[in-house]
Amino acid sequence: MVLKTFGWSFAVTALGLVAAVLYGGWTGFGIVAILSILEISLSFDNAVVNAGILKKMNAFWQKIFLTIGVLIAVFGMRLVFPVVIVAISAKLGPIEAVDLALNNKDLYEQYVTDAHASIAAFGGMFLLMIFLDFIFEERDIQWLKWIERPLAKLGKVDMLSVCIALVVLLVTSMTFAVNAHTHAGHVDKAQTVLISGVAGLITYLIVGGLSGYFENKLEEDEEREHEEEEAAAKAGKPRSAVAMAGKAAFFMFLYLEVLDASFSFDGVIGAFAITNDIVLMALGLGIGAMYVRSLTVYLVRQGTLDDYVYLEHGAHYAIGALAAILLITIQYEIHEVITGLVGVLLIAWSFWSSVRRNRALAAAEGDGGAASDEKSEVTSGV
Repeated sequence: MVLKTFGWSFAVTALGLVAAVLYGGWTGFGIVAILSILEISLSFDNAVVNAGILKKMNAFWQKIFLTIGVLIAVFGMRLVFPVVIVAISAKLGPIEAVDLALNNKDLYEQYVTDAHASIAAFGGMFLLMIFLDFIFEERDIQWLKWIERPLAKLGKVDMLSVCIALVVLLVTSMTFAVNAHTHAGHVDKAQTVLISGVAGLITYLIVGGLSGYFENKLEEDEEREHEEEEAAAKAGKPRSAVAMAGKAAFFMFLYLEVLDASFSFDGVIGAFAITNDIVLMALGLGIGAMYVRSLTVYLVRQGTLDDYVYLEHGAHYAIGALAAILLITIQYEIHEVITGLVGVLLIAWSFWSSVRRNRALAAAEGDGGAASDEKSEVTSGV
C-alpha cells in the first residue's frame, strides 16, 4: 500500500536529487533536500484538507489528481508561477522573465519580494474564506466545542464569512499594507493589497460556489437514480448521473488546484530564504509537492479522516493560522519554521484528541455505558 501510493514520490525524489547533484553539486543536493522538507512541513495541513475533498471523488479523478494535478502543482506553481510573478510585476515578456530567473538571480529575487504583498493578500484571503466557512458551519462532530458551538450559531447569519473577510482585508490594507516589506525598504501598497485580496475572495466564491453547486446536484441525481434505477436501466438512460458526476468532480478538482496554489504561496516565497536559484527551487518544492499529493491519496485510501475525526478540524485551524501569517508577512517577516510548526502542532493536537476520542468510545462499548453520556463526552476533543 505504501509503495503503491508513494512509489512515484520515491522515484521523483531519486531523480530530483540526482539532478540537483548534476546541476549544483553536493551543495545543490543539500538545498533541494532542505526545500523538500520545508514544503512537506508547510503543506501537511493541505494534504489533510485535500483528502477531505478527494474522498468524494472516484478512482478516476483521484488518478487525475495524482497525474495532471501533479504537473500543475510541480511545474505550474513551483516553476512557472514564480516566473509569471516577475513577468507581471516587472512588466517583462515571458522570455525575458525566464532569462532573468536563470541569469540574474538577485534581481529576480527582488522582483518576487516586491510582489509578495499582492501574493500574500490573494492567498491569505482565499485561505481565510476556507477557514471561516468551515468554522461557521453546523456539524455533528465538534473538536473545540467551546469555540465551535457559538460560532456555528453565528454562522446562520447570511454572508457572515464574506463580511468578516472584507473587514480583515480592509484592516490589513490600512495597517500592514501601508508599510509593506520590499527589497528597497517599506512602501505603501494599500491599493495593491485591496485589489489582490478582493481577487482572492472572488476566486474562492466562484470556484467554491461552482464545486458546491455541482456537488449538491450530484447528490440529488444519485438519490433520484437510486429510486428509479430499474426504470432508468430499461429506458437505457443511466448516464445522466455519470455526466453530472463528471462536472462535479471537475469543479472539485479545480477547487483543489486553486487551494494548492494558495498553500504553495508561502512555500515559494519562503524558498527564497534558502536559495534564489529557480532550478533548485523547482526541484525541492516539486519533490515536496509530490509527497503532499501522495499523502493526500494515502489518507483517503486508508480512511484516516474517518478514523481520526478531528484531523480535518485541526487542518482548518492551521489554514486559519496560515491565512493570518500570510497577511502579517505583508509588513513583517516570519520565519518559515514558525509557519510550519504552527500547522504541525495544530494537526498533532487534533490527532491526539482523535485518539483520545477513539479510546473513550472503545471503553464505553466495552463497559456498556449509557449512550447519551458517551456521546456528550466524546463529541468534543477537549
